[in-house]
Order: sequence, then C-alpha cells, then structure tokens
Amino acid sequence: MNGRPPRDEFADVNEAVGEEWESETTPYERIRRVIAHTYTPVSADTVAEDSRTSSKTARKHLNALAEEGFVVTATGEHGGTVYRRSSESLVVEQAADILERVSTDELVTRIGEMRDQLNDYRAEYGVDAPEELRIEQANRTLADPGSDQSEIDAETIREWQTTRRNLAFATAALSIANAERFVDGDLSSADGNVLA
Repeated sequence: MNGRPPRDEFADVNEAVGEEWESETTPYERIRRVIAHTYTPVSADTVAEDSRTSSKTARKHLNALAEEGFVVTATGEHGGTVYRRSSESLVVEQAADILERVSTDELVTRIGEMRDQLNDYRAEYGVDAPEELRIEQANRTLADPGSDQSEIDAETIREWQTTRRNLAFATAALSIANAERFVDGDLSSADGNVLA
C-alpha cells in the first residue's frame, strides 16, 4: 500500500471545503472571487457552478460587477453573454498591491531602472519591442536559411516582455499615488482654485 488516502476521501475533503466556503461567504463574494481569476470569457452557468450558486444569482451579480467595471461582457459564440475580469480592474489591483509594498520614492527609482533596461534592450537589438525582434529574426532566417545566425534566446524575450509589463504596472501605481495625493488633501491648484 502506498499510504495515500483513497480517491473518494479527496472528493469528500473537496466537498467539505466547498461547503465551508459556501457557509462562510455570500453568493456575491464567491462570484467576485471566481471572476477575479477568470481571464477568458465564461458563461454565467460556469461561474455559478464554480461559486456554488444558481445561474440566475450569478448573472445578477455578474451584471452588477460589469456596471462597476470589474467585469467585461461579450457575446459568446452561441449568442449568450460571457464574462471575464476586466483589464482595468486587474491593473488597479496590481497597482494597489505595488503601493502597499513599495514607497513612492522607491517606485520612482525602480521605474527609472526599468526604463533604462528597456532602452538597453532597444539599443542592443535595434528594435523597439521583443515582438519586433522575433519578426526581424524570422525574416533574416527566411531570407538566408543557410546562414549561421545566432538566435535570441527565449529567456531574453521573456525578460524584456516582463520588464515592459512591470513598468506599465509600476507607472500605473505611481499615477494612482499621485492622484491620491490630490484626493487626500492637496486639492488646490497652484493658483488657489480647488481642482474638480
């Protein structure tokens, strides 16, 4: 015997955890939690199943979340409405997370470092974006398949893309921090007028 519990015991544990989650949260909380991790469009029925609620309840809360901007809707391939997490809500969440962990002074420093890194990539490879580098590399290979060209490794492409994404999130975080300064008390402009 391998010492593992039988498969049925896992199903029982999963069901017990699901029941506990259901008893400790509202349908709205469960639906929001499920859709917070949904980046591809899904039906209200799928969200309902994952959040342990009815389709009608899921649809009601998903529509409310769409009105708030947390969810975006589209028409699915069979004509029904599908839902996914909005990009804007993800950016705001990521920016808020950054602001909890990093001071604005440190954020400014990191933004400068990331910009420098992106400029180094551009200077080294002669293109503005990693996608352009891949296209250029493919074009060179097609033009001269027999040449011995060094291929840019996937890790360099990934690091370039990650740096670019992190810079976007960091810039959003800094913008939010600057906007919060005005909301939290520095509401007047240089000429003494209140900003609206």
